[in-house]
Amino acid sequence: MRSVCAAIGAVLVLIPATAVVAQQPATPAPGQTPSPTQAPTAPPPPVGQPTPAQPVAPAQAPQPRTFTAPVGLLFNTVRADRVEDFERAMGYLQAALAASTNERVREQAASWRIFKATEGAPGGAVLYVFLLDPTVVGADYSLGRILADAYPDQAKLQEIWKLYSSSVTGGSLLNLTPVKPAPPATTKPGAPAADPTEKP
Repeated sequence: MRSVCAAIGAVLVLIPATAVVAQQPATPAPGQTPSPTQAPTAPPPPVGQPTPAQPVAPAQAPQPRTFTAPVGLLFNTVRADRVEDFERAMGYLQAALAASTNERVREQAASWRIFKATEGAPGGAVLYVFLLDPTVVGADYSLGRILADAYPDQAKLQEIWKLYSSSVTGGSLLNLTPVKPAPPATTKPGAPAADPTEKP
């Protein structure tokens, strides 16, 4: 646990210099795909000729949030004036995790902890960190999916999702692998250091 806390501390120090707070695009409602990107429009046809249909780029499904390492961190930068909304959304998330009958989601819930950073994030935002230790490798940690499974009432789901999407300004994901430093090759622990002035 100390190594994980140290890792979080190190990452928090580096946040201003990294892409951790990269701006996210507009967040679609859970269970929906983002709006498709419109293809560039061609110049209008001459008067009297029918307008050809404009091709539309295919919609892209939201990317799942998955981990490939035994420990993971999810960062969320939150607007300072929407902290209460974000924490209410997290209350709904925790209730969804606790009530899930899905074995994999319950496994995710067992190691999912939420932290609020004391230090401020760039731009006056507030940083929240999800610590997943251990992760469920390959499981989808997307909030939209978990909330949609737990709240079938669409009106309630939209209410919760609005709390989340209107408060979060960015985020990032980190995979962490524990490091076991190799012991020094020259001396054994507890052995006295050799005096360079002594003769053999």
